[in-house]
Amino acid sequence: MKVNLSDGEWKLMNKLWQGAPLTITQLTAALHSETGWGKHTVITMLSRLEAKGAVAHDGGHPAKRYSAVLKKEDAAQSETRSFLDKVYGGRLGLMMSAMVDSRALTQEDIDELTAILESAKEGD
Repeated sequence: MKVNLSDGEWKLMNKLWQGAPLTITQLTAALHSETGWGKHTVITMLSRLEAKGAVAHDGGHPAKRYSAVLKKEDAAQSETRSFLDKVYGGRLGLMMSAMVDSRALTQEDIDELTAILESAKEGD
C-alpha cells in the first residue's frame, strides 16, 4: 500500500504503531507535549488518515478506538522511495555518493551497508 504521510501524520501513526488501539483522548494526551495539538486537530488528522486508508476505528466501544491499518515497514519503504525519487532521481548510488562525500557515514554504517550488499549478492 502506497501512502504518503505528512510529518504530523508520521507523529500520530508512530503513536498508533506503539500502542493501538487508542482513543482520540488518549492520542491527544500522548501527542500534546510533542505537538501542542488539541482534540480537534487530532480528529482532523485521523479523518485524513482514514481517508488514505492508513487507520481504521472500532466503534463498538463508548469512544472510537483507532488502530493503524498501514504497516510501519510499508510506510517507511514508500517514504524512502519517494525521497530517492525527489532528491536523487531514484538513484541510490547518487545518495550514497553524497553521503560519502559529506563524511556522513560512520564505520558502523559502512559495515552495515556492506553486510546488506553482501546479503543482496547472495540472494541473486
